[in-house]
Amino acid sequence: MRLLLVWLVNALALLALPYIFTSIHVSGFTAALVAALVLGLINTLIRPLLVLLTLPVTVLTLGLFIFVINGLLFWAVGSWLEGFRVDGFWAGVFGAIVYSLISWALSALIADRKR
Repeated sequence: MRLLLVWLVNALALLALPYIFTSIHVSGFTAALVAALVLGLINTLIRPLLVLLTLPVTVLTLGLFIFVINGLLFWAVGSWLEGFRVDGFWAGVFGAIVYSLISWALSALIADRKR
């Protein structure tokens, strides 16, 4: 049940992004659900490997290279999926940051209501 709720929260966070950035486009709720699922899978399976492979650069930049990795993955998902589009690298970086913040805030609101 919790996994479905997190998936729904992430889809809602994706739906909010086009209102903040004009360079991120989500065609509808179904596209947001699919994009949230793919982003979750990529962040679970591929992102740890990329972080490990780029560890020297990440240490050298004091962790800021993680933003580049997140932006590239966000941009890549936007270029692979129909209905979810990210227009450029910087849109991917800032979109990934705001997506994480919105998702975190919505998750915190839901966790507060359960208590």
